[in-house]
Amino acid sequence: MLTILGFVMIATFLVLIMMKKMSPMAALILIPALFCVLVGKGAHLGAYVLKGVGDLAPTAAMLMFAIIYFGVMIDVGLFDPVVRGILRFCKADPVRIVVGTALLAAIVSLDGDGSTTFMITVSALYPLYRRLKMSLVVMTGVAATANGVMNTVPWGGPTARAATALKLDAGDIFVPMVPALATGLVAVFLLAYVLGRRERKRLGLLTLDGAGTAPERAVPEPAAGEPVLAGAGGGFGARVRTSVFRTVSIRTGKGRGATAGGGGGTAHAGTGATATATEPAPADDFQGLDPHRPTLRPRLYWFNAALTVALLVLLVLQTLPIPVLFLLGAALALTVNFPHMADQKARIAAHAENVLNVSGMVFAAAVFTGVLTGTGMVEHMARWLVDGIPDGLGPHMGLVTGVLSIPLTYFMSNDGFYFGIVPILAEAGAAHGVDALEIARASLVGQALHMSSPLVPAVYVLVGMAKVEFGDHTRFTVKWAALTSLVVLAAGLLYGII
Repeated sequence: MLTILGFVMIATFLVLIMMKKMSPMAALILIPALFCVLVGKGAHLGAYVLKGVGDLAPTAAMLMFAIIYFGVMIDVGLFDPVVRGILRFCKADPVRIVVGTALLAAIVSLDGDGSTTFMITVSALYPLYRRLKMSLVVMTGVAATANGVMNTVPWGGPTARAATALKLDAGDIFVPMVPALATGLVAVFLLAYVLGRRERKRLGLLTLDGAGTAPERAVPEPAAGEPVLAGAGGGFGARVRTSVFRTVSIRTGKGRGATAGGGGGTAHAGTGATATATEPAPADDFQGLDPHRPTLRPRLYWFNAALTVALLVLLVLQTLPIPVLFLLGAALALTVNFPHMADQKARIAAHAENVLNVSGMVFAAAVFTGVLTGTGMVEHMARWLVDGIPDGLGPHMGLVTGVLSIPLTYFMSNDGFYFGIVPILAEAGAAHGVDALEIARASLVGQALHMSSPLVPAVYVLVGMAKVEFGDHTRFTVKWAALTSLVVLAAGLLYGII
């Protein structure tokens, strides 16, 4: 019964948030509370929730102060050169932008922390996606999948947990998996290319002007002899007969329409003809790279860069717990960059919405995980799956573990999977002569999908900063992330790693 109710609870949660019948926060709280009562353990709900909150409190603290820290770094201009470099690389080409998203997320993921990756990636690329009206779920989906593959570095959570659970060396698990993981990363870049081509087809060919702030949209030219239809700022009176594209310059200004070459224009006949038109600026134009914003601290740039590098190095070396590192880093960044109390309060207030949204989602997820674990539903679900493995698959427990890791790491926390399920799978494999190292490597396969799990706090940083509905992100990303995990598994089998 607990097994059935566990699967029904998870399915109910996913269906309701993807159909937008409930907000993720409400669903994470109310649905497990209801099922806790249904299994006859409503009297223990408080204990389960407090246990879950206690387990996730350090994560919530880390996210709160990490958001403040990186928010301050964005305010003072630390990442402005990075954004300008990405803009120069992308050149407003949707294909380059989406591939650049995967590349940036993969590089930043080397620090082993998903929250950091998502904050930097979204901060750098959000303005460009919004300016060019590209799909934001493409950004969140690609970033989450790339981070999921890179999340397997030895200092990241999954590999360290697998090594601890099976009493193995993290290097012995990770190093042989590098070819398979590299193949998975290539699959992410191919996915980014395909999604970029889709965006290019939807939007047309885009370019940026010399200032890097005003996009030009190249739209298909009408067939020979057809009139050019009226644009936003006026009509086009001439006919374009031989050009493949016409370029409409869209120069935007906050709160008003700006004109490229006048309030209206004429498309001149001939190859490469150009038309100009007025178009109002988008109402939600993002000003994160305003070169004149008062929070910039150019004189402190190298201090902030050194502080950030030192923070990430200490994070990788695990010198102190991650929440403590970000707590100290946020306090130091605020004090040095904004010595006046009023300015510090203003910066904290500016990022309060993100802090509240993310920390609220973490504590809501604590209710979900607390009930799943406390009632025993997770344990019963896992044992049902393991017991259902046919005896004939015993010698192939590496493959079985890889397949099971995809759904189980999505529906469970990494702690629950690696400390609760992987040892059971390793025992089953040992009975058929399968090495524990093979089981440990196979258990990493599902991480590409895991990073979009509703039980991963970092994903709420991603969707919150990108202003994307969690249900939309889930509906778009799950299929691509699962496919990437299958590519990693296939590569592991092909290379003889699993």
